[in-house]
Amino acid sequence: MCSDIVTRFAPSPTGFLHIGGARTALFNWLYARGRGGKFLLRIEDTDRVRYTPEATEAILQGLDWLGLDHDGDVVSQHDQAPRHVEVAHQLLEKGAAFKCFATQEEIESFREEARAAGRSTLYRSPWRDADPSTHPDAPYVIRIKAPDGGETVIRDAVQGDVTIDNAQLDDMILLRSDGSPVYMLAVVVDDHDMGVTHVIRGDDHLNNAARQMMIYHGMGWDVPVWSHIPLIHGPDGKKLSKRHGALGAEEYQKMGYPAAGMRNYLARLGWSHGDDEFFTDAQAREWFDIDGIRRSPAQFDLKKLENICGQHIAIADDAALRQETEDYLAAAGLPPLSAEQSSGLERAMYCLKERAKTLPELLEKGHFVLTSRPIEPDEKSAKHLDPVSRGMLGELTPQLQGVSWERETLEGVLNAFAEARDVKFGKLAGPLRAALAGRAVTPSVFDMMLVLGQDETLARLQDAASG
Repeated sequence: MCSDIVTRFAPSPTGFLHIGGARTALFNWLYARGRGGKFLLRIEDTDRVRYTPEATEAILQGLDWLGLDHDGDVVSQHDQAPRHVEVAHQLLEKGAAFKCFATQEEIESFREEARAAGRSTLYRSPWRDADPSTHPDAPYVIRIKAPDGGETVIRDAVQGDVTIDNAQLDDMILLRSDGSPVYMLAVVVDDHDMGVTHVIRGDDHLNNAARQMMIYHGMGWDVPVWSHIPLIHGPDGKKLSKRHGALGAEEYQKMGYPAAGMRNYLARLGWSHGDDEFFTDAQAREWFDIDGIRRSPAQFDLKKLENICGQHIAIADDAALRQETEDYLAAAGLPPLSAEQSSGLERAMYCLKERAKTLPELLEKGHFVLTSRPIEPDEKSAKHLDPVSRGMLGELTPQLQGVSWERETLEGVLNAFAEARDVKFGKLAGPLRAALAGRAVTPSVFDMMLVLGQDETLARLQDAASG
């Protein structure tokens, strides 16, 4: 166990928890939890124009649904601004940063000349080595001194060693002319102060690592272990977006995907443990390692998600599954279950969860125990309640009175009844499904009878027989 390992998830609160962000959070959570380390949460809310408290709440709700608990309090990056400013001035004192008095017009003029001459437009300020005695009494920004010549090597646990020519690094701004810190500075300071040892994030941040390393080196701080993971793509091979139907994590809850199935599926997006597709949370925590993360993008596939979710529903604890189903109803804004419905659903779980891939499917299969008399058959099942079938149900009902309400006894009575009338059991099962559930597709007739109990079963059969 490596209890000194610290990971973090640091989303920007400008929208919902995107499914790609959810996977990033999961990878960080699994890596820390599997090693006895800490998983921290930081909200990168420095962009106050785009920031909304509703977006922060959506992120927190998404993480809560996924079961990704964090250690300690949620850190607000915006609240740490004084510390970010302090570090910028420390870099200034160390000679790793400098005051730049260049105006926007001067910077743009430099870039136009560079473009015309075919040179790099990355800005290297003429103020970087200026004598402080020459500084004018004018607004300035604080910039870091990009290294002169040479290369920067990003040692990445996923991508391998990535070499950046230092000529590609500019004298990055740390503090704006109004004294506010930039995002690049804030990220590094927060990660250092929070003790983050491993930064696991999307590979769209890979180039940022070289720029952020300038700050780590300038302060003499240890650089964390970088792990830049490939992004998630849609079926067309392009970055997953709204056009692929990509939604926030909470929307998948509203659609009725169980959290355990979503965790399992997201873990498999870009990471593998041999050929294992289905695994429990305990196995994921034990198995997950950065070494198993692939460099190529993963493709989001709803059919695979549903398949894995179905397997998790099948092994779920009945009481826990009933609670998650009720949570789904609340999240989707659907009517809650009554106490009687809730109890009945839990009793029926054993015969509902084998083939349900989502919670709405589970509820549809459990319709028989959630509905109440008089049963309203749907169009398909109503076809099984013709006069002949109603007559059969009328004859059957008295034979079920007073018998032991056990599967073996019920199977004996119903099979004997069908045999005596020289009909196949399937001919009897259709009317029974229509009478008991009002549906043509249901759990087995015997399971429904056992879950409903003798009194309710007989009452529904009598209703159907009397038409």
